[in-house]
Amino acid sequence: MASPFPSYILNLYLALLVFSDSGVRTWGAGFGINYGQIANNLPSPSRVASLLGSLNISRVKLYDADPIVLTAFANSNVEFIIGLGNEYLENMTSLPAAQSWIQQHVQPYIGRTRISSILVGNEVFGNNDTQLMTYLLPAMQTVYMALVNLGLDKQVMVTTAHSLTILGNSYPPSMGSFRQDLAGYIQPLVNFHAMIGSPFLINAYPFFAYKGDPTQVPLNYVLFQPNDGITDAYTNLHYDNMLYAQIDAVYAAIKRMGHTDVLVRISETGWPSKGDADEAGANPTNAQLYNSNLLQRIEQRQATPGNPNVPIDAYVFALFNENMKPGPTSERNYGLFYPDGRAVYNVGLQGYLPELISAAERTVLRYTFVVVGLVVLCALHDL
Repeated sequence: MASPFPSYILNLYLALLVFSDSGVRTWGAGFGINYGQIANNLPSPSRVASLLGSLNISRVKLYDADPIVLTAFANSNVEFIIGLGNEYLENMTSLPAAQSWIQQHVQPYIGRTRISSILVGNEVFGNNDTQLMTYLLPAMQTVYMALVNLGLDKQVMVTTAHSLTILGNSYPPSMGSFRQDLAGYIQPLVNFHAMIGSPFLINAYPFFAYKGDPTQVPLNYVLFQPNDGITDAYTNLHYDNMLYAQIDAVYAAIKRMGHTDVLVRISETGWPSKGDADEAGANPTNAQLYNSNLLQRIEQRQATPGNPNVPIDAYVFALFNENMKPGPTSERNYGLFYPDGRAVYNVGLQGYLPELISAAERTVLRYTFVVVGLVVLCALHDL
Protein backbone atom coordinates (compact mmCIF):
# COMPACT_ATOMS: atom_id res chain seq x y z
CA MET A 1 0.00 0.00 0.00
CA ALA A 2 1.37 3.39 -0.95
CA SER A 3 2.09 5.85 1.82
CA PRO A 4 -0.61 8.52 2.32
CA PHE A 5 2.15 11.03 3.08
CA PRO A 6 4.55 12.68 0.59
CA SER A 7 8.13 11.43 0.94
CA TYR A 8 9.45 14.80 2.08
CA ILE A 9 6.97 14.83 4.97
CA LEU A 10 8.03 11.35 6.03
CA ASN A 11 11.70 12.33 5.85
CA LEU A 12 11.01 15.44 7.90
CA TYR A 13 9.09 13.37 10.43
CA LEU A 14 11.94 10.85 10.78
CA ALA A 15 14.48 13.63 11.12
CA LEU A 16 12.36 15.25 13.81
CA LEU A 17 12.24 12.00 15.76
CA VAL A 18 16.02 11.63 15.61
CA PHE A 19 16.57 15.27 16.56
CA SER A 20 14.12 15.11 19.45
CA ASP A 21 15.11 11.71 20.80
CA SER A 22 16.86 13.10 23.86
CA GLY A 23 13.78 15.07 24.88
CA VAL A 24 11.10 12.42 24.41
CA ARG A 25 10.08 10.39 27.43
CA THR A 26 10.88 6.74 26.74
CA TRP A 27 9.22 4.22 29.00
CA GLY A 28 11.83 1.48 29.15
CA ALA A 29 13.05 -0.43 32.17
CA GLY A 30 10.65 -0.18 35.07
CA PHE A 31 7.42 0.42 33.15
CA GLY A 32 5.21 -1.80 31.06
CA ILE A 33 1.58 -2.08 30.05
CA ASN A 34 -0.95 -4.92 30.22
CA TYR A 35 -2.60 -5.48 26.84
CA GLY A 36 -5.86 -7.28 27.61
CA GLN A 37 -8.25 -8.22 24.82
CA ILE A 38 -11.54 -9.17 26.45
CA ALA A 39 -13.49 -6.83 24.20
CA ASN A 40 -15.18 -6.76 20.81
CA ASN A 41 -14.24 -3.22 19.79
CA LEU A 42 -10.46 -3.01 20.09
CA PRO A 43 -8.20 -1.65 17.34
CA SER A 44 -6.21 -4.11 15.28
CA PRO A 45 -2.87 -5.24 16.74
CA SER A 46 -1.04 -3.43 13.92
CA ARG A 47 -2.63 -0.15 15.01
CA VAL A 48 -1.83 -0.94 18.63
CA ALA A 49 1.79 -1.47 17.64
CA SER A 50 1.82 2.01 16.11
CA LEU A 51 0.16 3.50 19.17
CA LEU A 52 2.67 1.99 21.58
CA GLY A 53 5.52 3.01 19.33
CA SER A 54 4.34 6.61 19.41
CA LEU A 55 4.14 6.47 23.20
CA ASN A 56 7.64 4.95 23.48
CA ILE A 57 6.27 2.04 25.49
CA SER A 58 8.61 -0.89 25.03
CA ARG A 59 7.29 -3.55 27.42
CA VAL A 60 3.95 -5.33 27.03
CA LYS A 61 2.30 -8.14 28.95
CA LEU A 62 -0.21 -10.40 27.22
CA TYR A 63 -2.57 -12.90 28.82
CA ASP A 64 -2.00 -15.41 26.03
CA ALA A 65 0.36 -15.91 23.12
CA ASP A 66 -1.82 -14.36 20.42
CA PRO A 67 -0.02 -15.00 17.10
CA ILE A 68 -1.66 -11.98 15.45
CA VAL A 69 -0.27 -9.69 18.14
CA LEU A 70 3.18 -11.25 18.11
CA THR A 71 3.29 -10.96 14.32
CA ALA A 72 2.11 -7.33 14.37
CA PHE A 73 4.97 -6.38 16.70
CA ALA A 74 7.67 -8.10 14.63
CA ASN A 75 10.85 -6.03 14.28
CA SER A 76 9.64 -3.55 16.86
CA ASN A 77 11.40 -2.54 20.05
CA VAL A 78 8.66 -4.04 22.21
CA GLU A 79 9.46 -6.80 24.68
CA PHE A 80 6.68 -9.25 25.57
CA ILE A 81 5.63 -11.30 28.52
CA ILE A 82 3.29 -13.92 27.08
CA GLY A 83 0.73 -15.87 29.07
CA LEU A 84 -0.01 -19.54 29.41
CA GLY A 85 -3.48 -19.70 30.98
CA ASN A 86 -4.55 -21.68 34.02
CA GLU A 87 -6.49 -24.05 31.78
CA TYR A 88 -3.18 -25.33 30.35
CA LEU A 89 -1.42 -26.09 33.62
CA GLU A 90 -2.28 -29.77 33.90
CA ASN A 91 -1.18 -30.41 30.33
CA MET A 92 2.03 -28.41 30.83
CA THR A 93 3.24 -30.91 33.44
CA SER A 94 4.10 -33.13 30.46
CA LEU A 95 7.45 -32.29 28.88
CA PRO A 96 6.40 -33.24 25.32
CA ALA A 97 3.29 -31.04 25.68
CA ALA A 98 5.28 -28.10 27.07
CA GLN A 99 7.90 -28.43 24.36
CA SER A 100 5.22 -28.60 21.68
CA TRP A 101 3.55 -25.46 23.06
CA ILE A 102 6.81 -23.52 22.92
CA GLN A 103 7.53 -24.77 19.41
CA GLN A 104 4.11 -23.50 18.31
CA HIS A 105 3.80 -20.28 20.32
CA VAL A 106 7.35 -19.04 20.92
CA GLN A 107 9.84 -20.35 18.38
CA PRO A 108 8.03 -19.08 15.25
CA TYR A 109 8.07 -15.49 16.56
CA ILE A 110 11.08 -15.04 18.82
CA GLY A 111 13.42 -14.35 15.91
CA ARG A 112 11.57 -11.11 15.10
CA THR A 113 9.47 -10.38 18.19
CA ARG A 114 11.13 -10.03 21.56
CA ILE A 115 9.67 -12.50 24.07
CA SER A 116 11.29 -12.18 27.48
CA SER A 117 9.06 -14.28 29.73
CA ILE A 118 6.34 -16.90 29.85
CA LEU A 119 3.77 -16.34 32.57
CA VAL A 120 2.66 -19.83 33.57
CA GLY A 121 -0.76 -19.39 35.16
CA ASN A 122 -2.24 -16.29 36.78
CA GLU A 123 -3.34 -15.90 40.42
CA VAL A 124 -3.52 -19.68 40.85
CA PHE A 125 -3.40 -19.38 44.65
CA GLY A 126 -6.21 -16.81 44.62
CA ASN A 127 -8.93 -19.45 44.39
CA ASN A 128 -9.81 -22.64 46.22
CA ASP A 129 -8.80 -25.05 43.47
CA THR A 130 -6.17 -27.09 45.30
CA GLN A 131 -5.76 -29.40 42.32
CA LEU A 132 -4.76 -26.45 40.15
CA MET A 133 -2.34 -25.35 42.86
CA THR A 134 -0.60 -28.71 42.73
CA TYR A 135 -0.08 -28.32 38.97
CA LEU A 136 1.51 -24.87 39.10
CA LEU A 137 5.10 -25.59 40.11
CA PRO A 138 5.43 -28.79 38.04
CA ALA A 139 4.11 -26.88 35.03
CA MET A 140 6.62 -24.07 35.56
CA GLN A 141 9.46 -26.55 35.98
CA THR A 142 8.45 -28.45 32.86
CA VAL A 143 8.14 -25.31 30.74
CA TYR A 144 11.58 -24.29 31.94
CA MET A 145 13.02 -27.69 31.02
CA ALA A 146 11.42 -27.42 27.59
CA LEU A 147 13.11 -24.03 27.11
CA VAL A 148 16.42 -25.58 28.14
CA ASN A 149 15.96 -28.41 25.65
CA LEU A 150 15.19 -25.91 22.89
CA GLY A 151 18.09 -23.63 23.81
CA LEU A 152 15.82 -20.74 24.80
CA ASP A 153 16.29 -20.65 28.57
CA LYS A 154 18.79 -17.77 28.36
CA GLN A 155 16.33 -15.65 26.38
CA VAL A 156 13.01 -16.49 28.00
CA MET A 157 12.27 -16.58 31.72
CA VAL A 158 9.56 -18.59 33.44
CA THR A 159 7.40 -17.11 36.18
CA THR A 160 3.80 -16.74 37.38
CA ALA A 161 1.73 -13.95 38.92
CA HIS A 162 0.00 -13.81 42.31
CA SER A 163 -2.70 -11.71 43.87
CA LEU A 164 -1.96 -10.26 47.31
CA THR A 165 -4.48 -12.65 48.85
CA ILE A 166 -1.49 -15.00 49.22
CA LEU A 167 -0.36 -12.85 52.17
CA GLY A 168 -1.48 -13.86 55.64
CA ASN A 169 -0.07 -10.66 57.09
CA SER A 170 1.01 -7.45 55.39
CA TYR A 171 1.19 -4.90 58.20
CA PRO A 172 3.60 -3.62 59.13
CA PRO A 173 5.53 -4.41 55.95
CA SER A 174 8.48 -5.98 57.77
CA MET A 175 6.12 -8.56 59.30
CA GLY A 176 4.76 -9.69 55.94
CA SER A 177 4.14 -13.42 55.68
CA PHE A 178 2.40 -15.85 53.37
CA ARG A 179 -0.77 -17.62 54.41
CA GLN A 180 -0.07 -20.77 56.34
CA ASP A 181 -2.37 -22.85 54.15
CA LEU A 182 -0.32 -21.82 51.10
CA ALA A 183 3.17 -22.08 52.58
CA GLY A 184 3.60 -25.66 51.37
CA TYR A 185 3.01 -24.53 47.79
CA ILE A 186 4.89 -21.23 47.92
CA GLN A 187 8.12 -22.41 49.61
CA PRO A 188 9.21 -24.70 46.74
CA LEU A 189 7.99 -22.09 44.26
CA VAL A 190 10.26 -19.44 45.81
CA ASN A 191 13.12 -21.96 45.80
CA PHE A 192 12.53 -22.47 42.07
CA HIS A 193 12.56 -18.72 41.38
CA ALA A 194 15.88 -18.43 43.21
CA MET A 195 17.34 -21.36 41.29
CA ILE A 196 16.49 -20.05 37.80
CA GLY A 197 16.77 -16.33 38.62
CA SER A 198 13.25 -15.30 37.68
CA PRO A 199 11.20 -12.66 39.54
CA PHE A 200 8.26 -13.19 41.88
CA LEU A 201 5.34 -11.34 40.29
CA ILE A 202 2.46 -9.74 42.16
CA ASN A 203 -0.79 -8.13 41.04
CA ALA A 204 -1.06 -5.26 43.52
CA TYR A 205 -4.09 -2.96 43.66
CA PRO A 206 -4.27 -0.42 46.48
CA PHE A 207 -7.69 0.43 44.98
CA PHE A 208 -9.07 -2.81 46.45
CA ALA A 209 -7.96 -1.81 49.94
CA TYR A 210 -9.55 1.60 49.61
CA LYS A 211 -12.76 0.22 48.11
CA GLY A 212 -13.02 -2.28 50.94
CA ASP A 213 -12.71 0.29 53.72
CA PRO A 214 -12.84 3.89 52.44
CA THR A 215 -13.44 5.36 55.90
CA GLN A 216 -10.25 3.87 57.34
CA VAL A 217 -7.83 3.80 54.39
CA PRO A 218 -6.60 7.35 53.59
CA LEU A 219 -7.21 8.11 49.93
CA ASN A 220 -4.03 10.18 49.60
CA TYR A 221 -2.00 7.26 50.94
CA VAL A 222 -3.17 4.97 48.15
CA LEU A 223 -2.90 7.64 45.43
CA PHE A 224 0.74 8.66 46.10
CA GLN A 225 -0.50 12.09 47.20
CA PRO A 226 1.01 14.04 50.13
CA ASN A 227 0.02 12.38 53.41
CA ASP A 228 1.39 11.44 56.83
CA GLY A 229 1.99 7.85 55.76
CA ILE A 230 2.91 5.06 58.15
CA THR A 231 6.06 4.10 60.03
CA ASP A 232 7.00 0.47 60.46
CA ALA A 233 7.58 0.13 64.21
CA TYR A 234 10.03 -2.75 63.72
CA THR A 235 12.29 -1.09 61.15
CA ASN A 236 11.46 2.60 61.66
CA LEU A 237 11.04 2.85 57.88
CA HIS A 238 8.48 5.37 56.68
CA TYR A 239 6.01 4.65 53.88
CA ASP A 240 4.17 7.43 52.07
CA ASN A 241 2.10 5.09 49.88
CA MET A 242 0.43 1.71 50.12
CA LEU A 243 1.98 0.14 47.01
CA TYR A 244 5.51 0.37 48.41
CA ALA A 245 4.31 -1.13 51.68
CA GLN A 246 2.70 -4.00 49.78
CA ILE A 247 5.89 -4.71 47.83
CA ASP A 248 8.01 -4.75 50.97
CA ALA A 249 5.48 -7.01 52.72
CA VAL A 250 6.01 -9.55 49.92
CA TYR A 251 9.79 -9.19 50.22
CA ALA A 252 9.47 -9.84 53.97
CA ALA A 253 7.33 -12.92 53.34
CA ILE A 254 9.91 -14.27 50.89
CA LYS A 255 12.69 -13.58 53.38
CA ARG A 256 10.80 -15.63 55.96
CA MET A 257 11.15 -18.51 53.55
CA GLY A 258 14.91 -18.13 53.59
CA HIS A 259 15.44 -16.05 50.46
CA THR A 260 16.84 -12.60 49.84
CA ASP A 261 17.81 -13.50 46.28
CA VAL A 262 14.40 -13.23 44.59
CA LEU A 263 13.23 -9.94 43.08
CA VAL A 264 9.62 -8.80 43.44
CA ARG A 265 8.02 -7.21 40.39
CA ILE A 266 4.52 -5.82 39.84
CA SER A 267 2.78 -7.62 36.99
CA GLU A 268 -0.44 -5.64 37.40
CA THR A 269 -1.44 -2.44 39.13
CA GLY A 270 -3.90 0.27 38.22
CA TRP A 271 -7.02 2.19 39.13
CA PRO A 272 -10.45 2.16 37.44
CA SER A 273 -11.93 5.34 35.99
CA LYS A 274 -15.49 4.15 36.59
CA GLY A 275 -17.25 1.79 38.96
CA ASP A 276 -20.52 0.76 40.54
CA ALA A 277 -22.16 2.74 43.34
CA ASP A 278 -20.48 0.56 45.97
CA GLU A 279 -17.01 0.89 44.42
CA ALA A 280 -15.63 3.85 46.33
CA GLY A 281 -12.98 5.90 44.58
CA ALA A 282 -13.52 4.51 41.07
CA ASN A 283 -13.44 7.70 39.01
CA PRO A 284 -11.23 9.43 36.40
CA THR A 285 -9.67 11.86 38.87
CA ASN A 286 -8.35 9.12 41.14
CA ALA A 287 -7.31 6.94 38.21
CA GLN A 288 -5.33 9.82 36.72
CA LEU A 289 -3.66 10.59 40.05
CA TYR A 290 -2.73 6.98 40.77
CA ASN A 291 -1.28 6.16 37.38
CA SER A 292 0.44 9.49 36.67
CA ASN A 293 2.01 9.56 40.15
CA LEU A 294 3.15 5.96 39.74
CA LEU A 295 4.70 6.68 36.34
CA GLN A 296 6.53 9.70 37.74
CA ARG A 297 8.03 7.56 40.49
CA ILE A 298 9.08 4.91 37.99
CA GLU A 299 10.69 7.58 35.82
CA GLN A 300 12.56 8.81 38.90
CA ARG A 301 13.71 5.22 39.53
CA GLN A 302 12.35 5.28 43.04
CA ALA A 303 12.68 2.23 45.27
CA THR A 304 10.79 1.02 48.30
CA PRO A 305 12.06 1.90 51.80
CA GLY A 306 12.90 -1.71 52.53
CA ASN A 307 14.79 -2.27 49.28
CA PRO A 308 16.37 1.09 48.43
CA ASN A 309 18.67 -0.34 45.75
CA VAL A 310 15.93 -2.00 43.69
CA PRO A 311 13.94 0.47 41.54
CA ILE A 312 10.24 -0.34 41.34
CA ASP A 313 9.15 -2.24 38.26
CA ALA A 314 5.49 -2.32 37.25
CA TYR A 315 3.13 -3.23 34.43
CA VAL A 316 0.14 -0.90 34.51
CA PHE A 317 -3.29 -2.38 33.99
CA ALA A 318 -4.42 -1.72 31.37
CA LEU A 319 -3.91 -0.35 27.87
CA PHE A 320 -7.61 -0.31 26.89
CA ASN A 321 -11.00 -0.46 28.54
CA GLU A 322 -12.35 -3.96 27.87
CA ASN A 323 -16.10 -3.99 27.38
CA MET A 324 -16.63 -7.75 27.70
CA LYS A 325 -14.90 -8.37 31.02
CA PRO A 326 -17.25 -9.92 33.58
CA GLY A 327 -17.72 -8.60 37.10
CA PRO A 328 -18.37 -5.12 38.47
CA THR A 329 -18.23 -2.01 36.29
CA SER A 330 -14.68 -1.25 37.42
CA GLU A 331 -13.40 -4.37 35.66
CA ARG A 332 -14.29 -2.83 32.30
CA ASN A 333 -12.77 0.56 33.06
CA TYR A 334 -9.09 0.19 33.94
CA GLY A 335 -7.81 1.31 30.54
CA LEU A 336 -5.61 4.30 29.85
CA PHE A 337 -7.28 4.48 26.43
CA TYR A 338 -10.70 3.96 24.94
CA PRO A 339 -10.75 1.47 22.07
CA ASP A 340 -11.02 4.33 19.57
CA GLY A 341 -7.64 5.66 20.67
CA ARG A 342 -8.81 8.53 22.86
CA ALA A 343 -7.08 8.86 26.21
CA VAL A 344 -9.41 8.22 29.15
CA TYR A 345 -7.37 10.76 31.12
CA ASN A 346 -3.92 12.35 30.98
CA VAL A 347 -1.06 10.38 32.50
CA GLY A 348 1.76 12.73 31.59
CA LEU A 349 1.74 12.88 27.79
CA GLN A 350 0.10 16.26 27.47
CA GLY A 351 -1.40 17.68 24.33
CA TYR A 352 -4.18 16.89 21.90
CA LEU A 353 -6.27 13.79 22.34
CA PRO A 354 -6.09 11.46 19.33
CA GLU A 355 -8.32 12.71 16.52
CA LEU A 356 -9.94 10.34 14.02
CA ILE A 357 -9.84 11.68 10.46
CA SER A 358 -11.35 9.84 7.50
CA ALA A 359 -9.40 10.14 4.25
CA ALA A 360 -9.35 7.94 1.15
CA GLU A 361 -10.80 4.98 3.06
CA ARG A 362 -8.05 5.22 5.65
CA THR A 363 -8.38 6.10 9.29
CA VAL A 364 -5.62 8.48 10.28
CA LEU A 365 -4.81 9.11 13.89
CA ARG A 366 -2.92 12.29 14.68
CA TYR A 367 -1.28 12.65 18.04
CA THR A 368 0.38 15.75 19.34
CA PHE A 369 2.31 15.19 22.51
CA VAL A 370 3.93 17.94 24.50
CA VAL A 371 6.76 16.34 26.40
CA VAL A 372 9.29 18.41 28.31
CA GLY A 373 8.37 21.45 26.26
CA LEU A 374 8.91 19.68 22.94
CA VAL A 375 6.08 19.17 20.46
CA VAL A 376 6.36 15.99 18.47
CA LEU A 377 3.86 15.27 15.69
CA CYS A 378 3.26 11.57 15.31
CA ALA A 379 1.12 10.42 12.42
CA LEU A 380 -0.22 6.88 12.56
CA HIS A 381 -2.25 5.19 9.88
CA ASP A 382 -4.29 2.02 9.75
CA LEU A 383 -2.69 -0.35 7.29
